[in-house]
Amino acid sequence: MEIPSMFNLTDKVALVSGASRGIGAAIAQILAEFGAHVILTSRKAENIKQVEALINNAGNKASGMVCHNGDLAQIETLFDNIRKTHGRLDILVNNAATNPFFGSVLDAEEKAWDKTLDVNLKGPFFMSQHAAKLMREKRALHEGGSIVNVSSINGRIPMHNQSIYSITKAALISMTQAFAKELGRDKIRVNALLPGLTDTKFASKLTQNKEMMKDVLQQIPLGRIAQPSEMSGMVLFLVSDAASYVTGSTFTVDGGVLA
Repeated sequence: MEIPSMFNLTDKVALVSGASRGIGAAIAQILAEFGAHVILTSRKAENIKQVEALINNAGNKASGMVCHNGDLAQIETLFDNIRKTHGRLDILVNNAATNPFFGSVLDAEEKAWDKTLDVNLKGPFFMSQHAAKLMREKRALHEGGSIVNVSSINGRIPMHNQSIYSITKAALISMTQAFAKELGRDKIRVNALLPGLTDTKFASKLTQNKEMMKDVLQQIPLGRIAQPSEMSGMVLFLVSDAASYVTGSTFTVDGGVLA
């Protein structure tokens, strides 16, 4: 396949967190298909071996690295390894997320609050901080970089029984805008993807509930939930030269829910 020049990621190094399955795996695959060497992260090494093998067996480039997104020491070790192994980073996709609590705000406990904020907000903040520093260090060798934060339509309209998760995703949108304003001078672009309901293990509590899905599907103009691959094209656009003047923006891919 001949890659159009504006989408060509050859020689670029990309980091995708939470890349063992679902949206993260789909994003990693498309970035690799368009030429990037993709670093895949997950909490456990065995979780990313399948995606790593899938990409490499297709003739593309991927390598797995262990990193718990809510552990700052592991994030620091991850970027030390990237610096030693690759010497640069061009793309960061903050995709890793958790949603341990599904229920009324009145029943939420502190441990669920702490875990969700650590993984969904603190992790992406410091991942972005480390990534931007590395992108800025190497800007003499290449032009800036791109960060994409995977938020959610829950960040715009909190969904029932998903209060803590929705709060973190709203904050991630604000974080995207804050980083975009500060990093623009370094030619680092920062944008956010807002997926709608997608057929992943992460969303299975909802997608496998037939009664709830009846109501959910009525709210989706396209009448169905998304596949993970339907999120990856937007990320490819955002990290490519096709989006060279796009920063601080949010891109909704939800089948029309927020229309």
